[in-house]
Amino acid sequence: MELFEYGLSQQSVHNMPLAARMRPRTFDEFIGQTHLVGKDRVLRRVIESDHIPSLLFWGPPGSGKTTLAQLIASVTKCHFEALSAVTTGVAELRTIIQAARERLAFYGQQTILFLDEIHRFNKSQQDVLLPHIENGTIRFIGATTENPGFEIVAPLLSRSRVFVLHQLDEKEINLILAQALIDRERGLGKLNLELTAEATAHLANIADGDARTALNALEIAAYATGLASNKPRVISLETVEDAMQRRMPLYDKKGDGHYDTISAFIKSVRGSDPNAAVYWLSRMLEAGEDPMFIARRIIILAAEDIGLADPGALSIATSAQQALHVIGMPEGAIPLAEAAVYLATAPKSNAAYLALRTAQEDVRNTINEPIPKHLRNPVTRLSRQLGHGKGYRYPHNFPGHFDTAQYLPDLLKDRQYYKPTDLGYEREIAERMKKWRGNHSPPPRNEPPQPPSS
Repeated sequence: MELFEYGLSQQSVHNMPLAARMRPRTFDEFIGQTHLVGKDRVLRRVIESDHIPSLLFWGPPGSGKTTLAQLIASVTKCHFEALSAVTTGVAELRTIIQAARERLAFYGQQTILFLDEIHRFNKSQQDVLLPHIENGTIRFIGATTENPGFEIVAPLLSRSRVFVLHQLDEKEINLILAQALIDRERGLGKLNLELTAEATAHLANIADGDARTALNALEIAAYATGLASNKPRVISLETVEDAMQRRMPLYDKKGDGHYDTISAFIKSVRGSDPNAAVYWLSRMLEAGEDPMFIARRIIILAAEDIGLADPGALSIATSAQQALHVIGMPEGAIPLAEAAVYLATAPKSNAAYLALRTAQEDVRNTINEPIPKHLRNPVTRLSRQLGHGKGYRYPHNFPGHFDTAQYLPDLLKDRQYYKPTDLGYEREIAERMKKWRGNHSPPPRNEPPQPPSS
């Protein structure tokens, strides 16, 4: 059980990183994930009753996936095997499965196989587990930071119950840090340490919900703090910044700074300043901003402020978001920067956005105009008798594949929502629309009409 070694000497325990020493031993010590392990929650009850189905724990790093596996190991009557998909191969799996089969046959004892980083296994490696889960040779528990719907093969997913672990919030990180500071057996309690409020806030903020990151940084800061004679050793903000190699963020991710900085980023892109765009992007990322939040704002920018002046902008923005999803951080910052620079240097138009807003106002403020009969779909005998579709002219039968038919309701027939600019690709759109509008009575081409259905 390489992940959970028990019976270690006191000396070897204290040679372990603080995050490993402070792993909760009971549910009472477990902080966070109350939707899963709070009193009377289903997962906690099945663990304590030793009736564990095959499970998949899905959550971000440091959220408690491996800790839950450790709690299962400590309370279950099953034999427990813990492996990591990073270092384990199929041969080792088969050895463990064979031992589980013999254990079940000779002693009636079931085996729980915990496989960390299960998404690192390819399809064929995952398939090895299927028959043994199906026939009850093993009970399987997997842990992953990736979406199981993408990374886990469907048969294994269908045989497992997925439990989603949430990123720890700053309050929970603060509780974990406080627990480590006072614990004299496994933590730093014997060092008589005091963490300033600013240092605590910085640790909780930069840790970004990862308890392991927060605890290991605290340990470095603790041993870097100078000795004090008769008073607590104070861990300052400067020491924590040095330990994490990250300065105190210039804004709280949930406060005014969050909104002001994203506003500065948006306005820099809209104002066609790539240098400012990259600077504000870097400020947000350094402050621990959620990169997916930034990616979503970039997509909105592409549609709202660049629009059809450069139709490729939206593709660049959505590609950056997808690249970020696939490769994660810190490398995910590169496609975000590429998209920010592209959008900042692209021609700008909000014509499509204004068209939408104006049309929405008309929809809200005018009566629900009936759809013109020639635009309705004549799919039934009755609808044809009522004249639905009658008089509709198929544009592809006309020169230029354009016809000047009326497509808006009568009350709004002269409204112009979309007004293209003369910038970028929209200049071509404007010229095309002007040409169409100047051609009032094009003769139909000698082609068959459109089929009755729309």
